[in-house]
Order: sequence, then structure tokens, then C-alpha cells
Amino acid sequence: MTTTIYHNPACGTSRNTLAMIRQSGVEPEVILYLENPPDRATLVDLISRSGLGVRQAMRTKEPVFAELGLDAPETLDERLIDAMLAHPILINRPFVTTPKGVRQCRPSELVLDILENPDIGPFTKEDGEVIIDENGQRIV
Repeated sequence: MTTTIYHNPACGTSRNTLAMIRQSGVEPEVILYLENPPDRATLVDLISRSGLGVRQAMRTKEPVFAELGLDAPETLDERLIDAMLAHPILINRPFVTTPKGVRQCRPSELVLDILENPDIGPFTKEDGEVIIDENGQRIV
């Protein structure tokens, strides 16, 4: 099994996650999910294996979320999945799969929990937040 990231290069969290994967010594399969969204079975599997509920896997702050009326608490998971498939921007990012599991990496350092080599050395996010210090100690 390879490491895969469902990536949006315009997203800092996604870029930080990808950088940590690469710093671990792995070149992942990068799926630009806005251009190549997962099919229904894959999306349902990612959400299920990550331990999240469908609503937790959504970007609820996207305008299309409210435009489609998805904010109603009684909205069924099937409708939410349909919306994510029709509007991939609603899929919260990034999802990462590795041989050790699946995570929605928000915050990006959650990827460390599923990397085969989580000892990636010092790492600072794009915004300057130190995640792993110069001694290899995880700060967060």
C-alpha cells in the first residue's frame, strides 16, 4: 500500500501535510481532488476509516454549503455525500492514507500519527509555527 494525499495546493494545511510526508522520506501519490474527486465508495471509505462522521469531513464554511441548505441538522449523510461529490470543495482536506491508517489532517501534524517514519526531524509550518523542534521533540 502506498501513501496517498488528497491534496489542494492552494491550502496551507494541505501543503504542510505534504511537506511532512515528503520529509519522512516518502513520495506520496498526490491526488488533486478538486480536479479528480474520489468516487462515492472511496469517499465513504476515507470518511469511515478516518473515524469521522460525514459532517465532520465537510468544509462547512464554503458558501456552497449554506447555498445548498446543508447546514440543517436533519440533513441526511447521503445528501451530504452527494453534495461533496458534486462540489469537491466541500471535502475537508487533506485526507491521507498510509499503511498505518487514514486521517483527515486538520491540523496538518495529525499526519505524524500515521507515517511509517514519524521521526522527520525539525519541522516548522509555513506560518512559522514550530511542530517539531531542533531536538526532534513534537511541540504540539
